[in-house]
Amino acid sequence: MTTGPTSRADANRRRILDVALAELLRDPDASMDQIARAAGVVRRTVYGHFPSREALIGTLVDGAVESVAAAHAAGRDGVDDPAEAVARSVLAVWEVADRYRILVALAQRSVTMQGIRDRLTPVRGASVELLRRGLEEGVFDSPLPAPALAYVQEQTLIALMEAVNDGLLAAREAGRSAAITVLTAAGVPASRATALVAKLSDEAEGDVRAKVAGQNAENAATAE
Repeated sequence: MTTGPTSRADANRRRILDVALAELLRDPDASMDQIARAAGVVRRTVYGHFPSREALIGTLVDGAVESVAAAHAAGRDGVDDPAEAVARSVLAVWEVADRYRILVALAQRSVTMQGIRDRLTPVRGASVELLRRGLEEGVFDSPLPAPALAYVQEQTLIALMEAVNDGLLAAREAGRSAAITVLTAAGVPASRATALVAKLSDEAEGDVRAKVAGQNAENAATAE
């Protein structure tokens, strides 16, 4: 059974992480003092959960990777065509990764790229299997073996996040661009990759509009 103090400590930790992410997205150089003030706690409380700013960022990166892994799995779940599975997984990952993209730059300073690669090992493994199947079925065409192609895919996504951070790519179009780039890197013709990603993106936007309309209708009915 969870005790009161433990529950409060967990709630404080979760709040600190949520506030830290928001503060770092607003100001990548936000200090532990700034984060503590924004979270409404004293600095000692923040350091009680995270001994350093690097440890705090590392924990945020861990949470981001868990979200990315879940999105990657959900995107490809139940999809037989390897190209569609890759496109869906990249689009799903980007929806999550866009929220955390500023962490890429921060993590390279505190976690290191090797640390990021280590954390992404499960996602990369799933990508390898999907890419290997696509290569065997002739859906993909690349001189690279599946493990190397998965590495290229991973680094491409990280590079595109940094491009958005640096203002070189519009965030709104980045998800589609990422999916098309990954597919063409795997040997899918650009015309097919573009058409497939446009179709999937339009379907996703339609689902969002339908969901919003349903919520609005429900709210209107409740207000009557």
